[in-house]
Amino acid sequence: MKFIEWFPFYQQIRTEFGYSTETDQKAAELLSHMIKRKALQVSKIQKKIQGKEVLVIGAGPSLEKNIEFIKKNKKYVKIAANGVVEILLNKKIKPDIVVSDLDGNPKYLRMADKFGAIMVIHAHGDNMENLEKHVPKFSKVIGTTQVMPTENVYNFGGFTDGDRSVFLAEEMRAKSITLIGMDFDNMPRKFSTNDKDVDIDLKRKKLKFAKKLLEMLGKQSKSKLVNKSATRIRGIKSQP
Repeated sequence: MKFIEWFPFYQQIRTEFGYSTETDQKAAELLSHMIKRKALQVSKIQKKIQGKEVLVIGAGPSLEKNIEFIKKNKKYVKIAANGVVEILLNKKIKPDIVVSDLDGNPKYLRMADKFGAIMVIHAHGDNMENLEKHVPKFSKVIGTTQVMPTENVYNFGGFTDGDRSVFLAEEMRAKSITLIGMDFDNMPRKFSTNDKDVDIDLKRKKLKFAKKLLEMLGKQSKSKLVNKSATRIRGIKSQP
């Protein structure tokens, strides 16, 4: 998605959630500076995804019934949305790519990096402290932002870690994208140990907007979109 196409959606997000464009941009610049010497080129992640079948895995309650599906279908490229990394690693499933704004369990994010996952780290105005604390510990990083892209920091579209993972896979020309555990009508991260002090009402509001973005993407995606999650998403075919 081109930035000019994404920006109206960001304006809606900024208005609805009260974010500051200037602060979001400052976070993007901070991340750009931090990963200057170890940033991966987009071509690296595109090679991983382009023409491949991809799983985007969230930590909603419906994930549990799909764990065996993930284990059995090794052909898929596995993109883990933030906190689900903890669940997957405890189930002995190694993600290929992790999309995170760093509010997941840092121990498991570092483990995923150590096991070879590409870390797609998102910068926004509320996580600059976490960027400074955790990014230096990762070895393979691609940066993302929801405002103007800058050096080594890209804007592929998307708002939460889950829907941003889908936008990433679409942008990298995945053959198919299957959504697992993306339960936008339920609280995610049912099994995570890093859920302290979560504002449930705010989280639900964010999930509602993320679902809206995926419904928009479902109308124009060039990838085959399949939904194995509990939430029905208009424009994306549900599959048991």
